[in-house]
Amino acid sequence: MKTRLSAVAAALLALLVAVLAFGQPAHAAAGFSVANGKLYDANGTQFIMRGVNHAHTWYPQQTSSFADVKALGANTVRVVLSSGDRWTRNTNADVANVISTCKANRLICVLEVHDTTGYGEQSGAITLARAVDYWLSLADVLAGQERYVIVNIGNEPYGNQNYASWATDNANAIKRLRTGGLTHTIMVDAPNWGQDWSFTMRDNAASVFAADPARNTVFSIHMYGVFDTAAEISDYLGRFRSAGLPIVVGEFGFNHSDGDPDEDTILAYSQANGIGWLGWSWSGNGGGVEYLDLATSFNPANLTTWGQRLFNGANGIRQTAREASVFSSMPPTTPPTTTPPPTTPPPAGGCTATYTVTGQWQGGFQGEVRVTAGSAAITGWTTRWTFANGQSVSQTWSATLTSSGATVTARNVDYNGRLAAGASTTFGFIGGWAGSNARPEVSCTAS
Repeated sequence: MKTRLSAVAAALLALLVAVLAFGQPAHAAAGFSVANGKLYDANGTQFIMRGVNHAHTWYPQQTSSFADVKALGANTVRVVLSSGDRWTRNTNADVANVISTCKANRLICVLEVHDTTGYGEQSGAITLARAVDYWLSLADVLAGQERYVIVNIGNEPYGNQNYASWATDNANAIKRLRTGGLTHTIMVDAPNWGQDWSFTMRDNAASVFAADPARNTVFSIHMYGVFDTAAEISDYLGRFRSAGLPIVVGEFGFNHSDGDPDEDTILAYSQANGIGWLGWSWSGNGGGVEYLDLATSFNPANLTTWGQRLFNGANGIRQTAREASVFSSMPPTTPPTTTPPPTTPPPAGGCTATYTVTGQWQGGFQGEVRVTAGSAAITGWTTRWTFANGQSVSQTWSATLTSSGATVTARNVDYNGRLAAGASTTFGFIGGWAGSNARPEVSCTAS
């Protein structure tokens, strides 16, 4: 009886310690923090991820994707990076540019190392310890970005074999990151190719959370064929909620080679319970899972069935996403110009263009140009303007843009050149400015 009472007392003490640990807000006022199983931004406002994954490391030229997913309503993008062990290393400069582009588009950036995928089963996959080496090599780039960046240690860090050390390896990785000076919220992926069918993450999440001296760790489950019923989805996510542990669905799809995930329940349950999610993936899938592309050939005007569901369907991004409050305090901001300058009607077969600043911050801005066909259809268009105050363009989407001194020329791409009479299309860009940012006049020539 004495032994039994001692065991019960020890169990109650352990539970009390766990409850106190989970209920205390993390001391990371400079960035995101976790308290009572919820994620809060640096303003203390609860933040619920509603976004997508983007395969940046394989498509580094597709930086316009950040603006495209933002325009469709997303508040977060999970960015695939490589440590250089399996694919070309994303350099410090490249990662800095990714972070800058996320911020310019008012997106929270979840950065992940993909080289860990399927460790223990997949040839060439690296350990979490090796992933930590990569993160520590990026310390100068990550420093000061705690308000905008979440560090996802490694994607799907174990396959379906040799995953028994998941808890120990993640705990050690978190401790090394903290010792190395990273104060960001850390995201931890499940084993079993991210789907945790063995319940290894579910049953050991409390100990991993407690191993973080900052108590600032979020858990990520990937939901594909393993999660093909409403009961499985609600049970798994519900257990984290009951334990007061933060959980997000870091990847999921509407179909998969291993089964048919119940995306409707994932979306509905997450919305009802304040759980974040990130759909896989924006574009560029191969190897037989091309159907997981949300947009065809990175074209935001050509969403797939999956893309339409995720962005525009019930409980999708447009209905539920809320921008992180930290962006409302980015200094200084200038209200967008919503009224275009007066124009004269274009001639038959011609076009007009209007230039709008849709957002501005210290040293940077986002612009949009609307092209409108005249009284006859056109098959292509070219716009030109000249900056008067030394502005420059660093990134564009939905147009091919060149600069010569202060003069900028933007031409249609293959999917938005043909416009019916009176029809319009838009393209956007990210630019830099110093001193002032006057709006230039824009000319338009049709072909």
